[in-house]
Amino acid sequence: MKEKIFLYYTSDLHSHFENWPQIVGYFNQRIKKHKQKEETYWLLDNGDHADRFHPITEGLMGKGNVELLNEAGYSFATLGNNEGITLSYNDLYHLYDDAEFQVLCANLRSIEGRQPKWLCPYTIKTTPFGTKVAVIGVTAPFETFYRLLGWEIQPPFETLSRYYDEIREQADIFILLSHLGIHDDEEMARKYPEIDVIIGGHTHHLFQNGELYGETILTAVGKHGTHLGEVFLEWDHESNRLSKREAYAVSTENLMKDQEVTEDVETMRTRALQHLQTSVTTLEKSLPVAWFKETLLMRRLTEELQAWTQSDVGMLNAGVLLDHLNQGKITYEDIHRICPHPMNPCKVEVTGDELLEIIRVGHTKKLTEIRLKGLGFRGEVIGKMVFTGVDIQTVMSKDGEERVRKVKINGAPIERSQVYTLGTADTFTFGRLFPEIAYAKSKKYFMPELLRDVLAKAIQKI
Repeated sequence: MKEKIFLYYTSDLHSHFENWPQIVGYFNQRIKKHKQKEETYWLLDNGDHADRFHPITEGLMGKGNVELLNEAGYSFATLGNNEGITLSYNDLYHLYDDAEFQVLCANLRSIEGRQPKWLCPYTIKTTPFGTKVAVIGVTAPFETFYRLLGWEIQPPFETLSRYYDEIREQADIFILLSHLGIHDDEEMARKYPEIDVIIGGHTHHLFQNGELYGETILTAVGKHGTHLGEVFLEWDHESNRLSKREAYAVSTENLMKDQEVTEDVETMRTRALQHLQTSVTTLEKSLPVAWFKETLLMRRLTEELQAWTQSDVGMLNAGVLLDHLNQGKITYEDIHRICPHPMNPCKVEVTGDELLEIIRVGHTKKLTEIRLKGLGFRGEVIGKMVFTGVDIQTVMSKDGEERVRKVKINGAPIERSQVYTLGTADTFTFGRLFPEIAYAKSKKYFMPELLRDVLAKAIQKI
């Protein structure tokens, strides 16, 4: 006898709920057929379902995402870094208290020792025909961030090694929910050949028809719900092996929306916005925003960031503010609307030489026009780099570039060998925009505070 098993999954939705009604609508159609045929199926989420850029996730601190997964009938989920390191310890500890699905993350533990009731490393399910299917989850090891929030994140390869033989001895089919990224997934397939399916994510890669690595099939669906994932497995009970495995990424662009789900999302949005109506301040005049020039609001935000991190110099890009603030009452909804990024304040140590190079690069047209995606940034372009705590003299050259001539701190030139502290956003400690910041030996992250917490304090002083 050959038994059919179907897996449907999402990964890296990042709270792009505009695609959720068609995803769930498609799942519901497939589930109806499987129930009629009495076939085994499961729905899985591979992490980063929640993203605090969206008011539903912000207002309900991720619990709205869990409600949507419950209503859709999910069976398993793992955590992405957006669930893991953008919420406070308490918010994450209780995030899945009401989950009707199993949360599987083998490499996450609370440092305090009292583990959340929902957290499991793996599970083994038995189909109606007796086939044992194991599902384990692992997430990206952002060790510094997790530790600051009260969590221990263990190396994923060491973790999988610990459970690998244990799972192989018990299960017929081995499935890995991996929020690690494409390169780690490939290495997992090479190192652990008895894993049958790796559902991948984190690096937002897309495998239209799956990728076979040895005996392991890798599958991934990109980001933001533009695709959903299907995996078809066929277990041969006579030969006691998988006789078929197929994986597909299904575009959601032309799928029919489920009207009931659309209405549920809108109702949830209304609920979430009610949680964001707390007053922050009242403005006597409007505060405009401009991405390519310095504004009063941007200046005050950068000054507050410098003070918040107790740094010699503050630095922030004008592209983090997405909209104006109008005269009158300002609520947390307004703050979130104009600064939705899950970015943390950060303090780094740099030499005078390095600081001068950061300031020089920060004034180049090339940098200000970069259309940055990811690294916590949810805007469009980097925009003008604003500096506080320093006096910078520039000149405009014939080619239209603004060039730095002189830089002083407290009236004195920067000493090239002296160590200075720079308060900025954690985004610049990743990637290669500013190597001097990314490779700085001393970095201090302020968590769970986000950049919009600094903004709220800044506008109260205007």
